[in-house]
Amino acid sequence: MTGTNTQRIAIVGTGLIGSGWALHFLRLGCDVVAFDPDRAAERRLRVAVDRGWPLMQRLGLRPGADPGRLVFSPAAAQAAADAGIVLECAPERLATKQALFEAMDAAAGPETLLFSCSSSFPVSDIRVRTRYPDRCLLGHPFNPPQLLPLVEVAGGPRGARPVERAMAFWESVEKVPVHLRRELPGHLVNRLTAALFREAVHLVAEDVADVADIDRAVAFGPGLRLALAGPFLTYHLGGGVGGIEHYFEHLGPSQEARWATLGKPALTADLVARVVAGVEAEARGRGVDALAAERDEGLVQLLALLRQRPGAPA
Repeated sequence: MTGTNTQRIAIVGTGLIGSGWALHFLRLGCDVVAFDPDRAAERRLRVAVDRGWPLMQRLGLRPGADPGRLVFSPAAAQAAADAGIVLECAPERLATKQALFEAMDAAAGPETLLFSCSSSFPVSDIRVRTRYPDRCLLGHPFNPPQLLPLVEVAGGPRGARPVERAMAFWESVEKVPVHLRRELPGHLVNRLTAALFREAVHLVAEDVADVADIDRAVAFGPGLRLALAGPFLTYHLGGGVGGIEHYFEHLGPSQEARWATLGKPALTADLVARVVAGVEAEARGRGVDALAAERDEGLVQLLALLRQRPGAPA
């Protein structure tokens, strides 16, 4: 086993996130070896790759990009044995992830980086039975990972060799990694999106606006700005020539007043039914696959614009 071939990517778990990773790394010309215990997983993954390949072509293929470089492995440990990078994308069950990391860590070479894509568990809880815990890190993407550049990295201090290797790796594969100094439930981005979603649900509960208008308000208002600058730079611009310091001086009290009124909705059966009905009305009969295809088409167009900006991933 070499354990150092970063052009060979192991993907353990081939659901929504795993299939997205497969598309991304096949587009980059990597060999991808996948494992999933579901007998139907290989067929589903190959269908997903075939379906998603035209978008990958539009993003731009690196030399060697070929869906034919996808192979399936009979075991997670075997998939990890010759890979330079391992991405665990199993369901959110801690015991399952712990067992997978124990097996993969035992099989992979000592220099191989093992990433968990967990959206909720701290990686320190996942790697408890591994020989080399320092090389077992969080590598949490934002869905869909074949399109969105963000990857959250956690599991060690910035400056530690595995973390620096991880950050360099993600940058080399067209991703924008962010390092979390502390582990906490939901990591970074899911907490930010949860805050927005909580207030959106609260506004439905309080009958301030319906589901469709709230979605439109975000998509055609702050969502457009946030695609170009995060919340801090956005508020910095909101402060005018004085920037964020002036914003805090001038509008800080009103911001605190708004914070004090933000809601904490309870997901009662009635509220859930109202949200579900609102989403179904907004979807206008389009299924999840059709909605996802519309979203992905828009993301490809948006990414083409964002790639022209300074600091965009290569």
